[in-house]
Amino acid sequence: MTKTILTIASALLLLAACGKKEAPQAEKATDNYLKRQPGDSTLYGLACDGTTDSLLVLLPYTGADPDTFDIINASQQKQIFGKPFIGDELAVILNPEDKAEALTVINLDDLKGQWAFMVKPKLRDYDKMSRRLRRRMMAEMPDSVKESLLVPREYVLQFKRGYSMTTRGMKRQQTTDEMSAVVYPEIKRYTEWRLFNGKLIMASGTMEMPSGTKGTKLKIDRDTCRIVELTKDTLVLRFSDGDWSFYRKKND
Repeated sequence: MTKTILTIASALLLLAACGKKEAPQAEKATDNYLKRQPGDSTLYGLACDGTTDSLLVLLPYTGADPDTFDIINASQQKQIFGKPFIGDELAVILNPEDKAEALTVINLDDLKGQWAFMVKPKLRDYDKMSRRLRRRMMAEMPDSVKESLLVPREYVLQFKRGYSMTTRGMKRQQTTDEMSAVVYPEIKRYTEWRLFNGKLIMASGTMEMPSGTKGTKLKIDRDTCRIVELTKDTLVLRFSDGDWSFYRKKND
């Protein structure tokens, strides 16, 4: 009971300091502060009154007083991802040589939500064909057949509160898939996301049966990328093999 009272009191103090009165912001603040990861130098908090295009006023989740940071250089270097508004949850990377300057600002409220992208299928065994055979096959295939076979499919990544996430768009494997003339690219079923020192980490898990033992174990794969662009409608993530571009999808 005492712990609950302290948590509620801390949340109310956070709201009072930023001038934000909605209860969801209080729950969000305490929840995210408690889940901060060891080794993460990112400063997390809420944008406060006084934030402008050149200055960021941040109330950190550490319980310290609001602080003001210079974001002119970050803005010029296009390192502000999402426009900060009062009460928004932010992740901030400070200049190690000047703690009064923020090098990167990420609006976590803008990141959360559903982000979609379209994928196109390929003809089965297309990668095994020579370029000559590919060109010949595509040239000889009627347009009506191409339209019926090469139908794009929408995949969706949803970043949720509490650092959980889901992937939608992939269909369950069916026996008829092996008879299909086309195949769609696979995408991992991400279940968790984190920010760590400015990088975005997405985790997916698969169940494995260890050889010679009983039971199953969960294998966790983690993909690390950087946010290249984040607006209300656009998200671009840079992975080691290239950029992924997403568009905002409204909640169903």
